[in-house]
Amino acid sequence: MSQERKRVVIVTGASRGLGRSIALRFGEAGNRIVVNYKTRNREAADVVEEILSSGSEAFAFRADVGINSEVDAMIHDTVKRWGMLDVLINNAGITRDALVLRMSEGDWDDVITTNLKGAFHCVRAASRIMSEQRAGHIISVSSIVGMQGREGQANYSASKAGIFGLTKACAGELGRYDVKINAVLPGYLPTDMAVALSPAMEDRILHENVLQRGNDPKEVAEFIYRLSCMNNVSGQIFNLDSRIL
Repeated sequence: MSQERKRVVIVTGASRGLGRSIALRFGEAGNRIVVNYKTRNREAADVVEEILSSGSEAFAFRADVGINSEVDAMIHDTVKRWGMLDVLINNAGITRDALVLRMSEGDWDDVITTNLKGAFHCVRAASRIMSEQRAGHIISVSSIVGMQGREGQANYSASKAGIFGLTKACAGELGRYDVKINAVLPGYLPTDMAVALSPAMEDRILHENVLQRGNDPKEVAEFIYRLSCMNNVSGQIFNLDSRIL
């Protein structure tokens, strides 16, 4: 697929944090961006405005990725507007931290529904379009805790581990249609989600990092953008975290 054409890109959870950085990076490259959000409409509108000011096209779409009908509506509206879907970035995610002995079923369900079931909804809806096009790239944001686990995050760890299996299974299914699917572990980022961590946990994470610092969302967004331009990579898990596995 030629990179000269404006690609159509959906970024879920794009109103803030890493999702915002990803949407802006794709926008800088002249792509057409769907800024997905669930509740932060003002922040999503700001991201759209910034993309438009760079000369690219964008619009915001409110959809809860955990609800299949809303994901289908987002994909349908995107294709109706721009005729295709080239790239899907599964970035939407939440945390509901608690020790497993105290974790409510609601906290478990909320995280699994958004982080894993939401990714499934998006992959399934996007792959229907991409398989017909016989081209496309899906990139899901996972986490190192999906490999290592972390106390107090059984739900989050399980959801991110599930992304690995989803990615590898779908790579085998979609490769025949020239649809690529990969996952990225972005490392510790100074975003709103990190605010929920205790100072002790933040210190522990930074101490485990061989560079003794967190990652830059813009650098992660750059990697994801470059990966989306690659035509011969699929079914892979890319670890950008400098904690050694």
